[in-house]
Amino acid sequence: MAPNKTLCLSLLLAAAAAATLAAANGGKLSPAYYSTTCPKALPIVQSGVVAAIQKETRIGASLLRLHFHDCFVNGCEASILLDETASIATEKTAVPNQSVRGYDVIDDIKAELEEACPGVVSCADILTLAARDSVVYLGGPSWEVDLGRKDSLTAGRAAVNTSIPPPTFNLTALAESLQQICPRSGSDGVLAPLDLKTPTHFDNCYYRNLLRKQGLLHSDQELFSGNSEADSIVRTYVNQPSVFFKDFVQGMIKMGNIKLLTGSQGEVRTDCRKVN
Repeated sequence: MAPNKTLCLSLLLAAAAAATLAAANGGKLSPAYYSTTCPKALPIVQSGVVAAIQKETRIGASLLRLHFHDCFVNGCEASILLDETASIATEKTAVPNQSVRGYDVIDDIKAELEEACPGVVSCADILTLAARDSVVYLGGPSWEVDLGRKDSLTAGRAAVNTSIPPPTFNLTALAESLQQICPRSGSDGVLAPLDLKTPTHFDNCYYRNLLRKQGLLHSDQELFSGNSEADSIVRTYVNQPSVFFKDFVQGMIKMGNIKLLTGSQGEVRTDCRKVN
């Protein structure tokens, strides 16, 4: 599954680099966080994601990428969803985010949640659940999502350019970028599938393409050059899809716990596009 031209980075960072992702969890989360306050929360998110993917398959990858772009800039606190205001410099207009999409899907899910249980489910948790549900619906693995994140009160547009690795990076630059980001926490309108074989299914064909020297972006093919430190990982993911799924899940869990706001930190927005 790789329907847009920078999704490979989310797969790389969440799967191939799973061992280097660092969780900075400052509060206690729980899969049952909404079990009494909003018992329908998870089904509402899931149904919203499924409906969106059935309408446009590519949106599943977009929701996964949206979660990635949120977490890698100041943590998983839904700052990417905030619109521009006099006091907030939105992250949406930063160059790496100009092709990010899926905001309307999150809006629709949030609206339904506000009807069911007003002011309870955070936008940050919606993003995390939507990423998981997208992967599952498209044939990928499932995992238990810890919940209880709070939403930020501001955005970090200035941090976007330094936190999101561009598709032109080589392997060394990607590793250095990860080392800077993980411990602490150009859109031209042209679409191209990173995986020509199964562009709307979550599987390991992306890595099979790398073995054939068919990586679309420079940063893709850098993962397998015949003499790089990542070659063995690519071969393992090709020959053992279950290992790729396991590593991907571990990476997603760790990424979803980067630099969280919990407890009295942040807030639960009633509208994901603006602070309360």
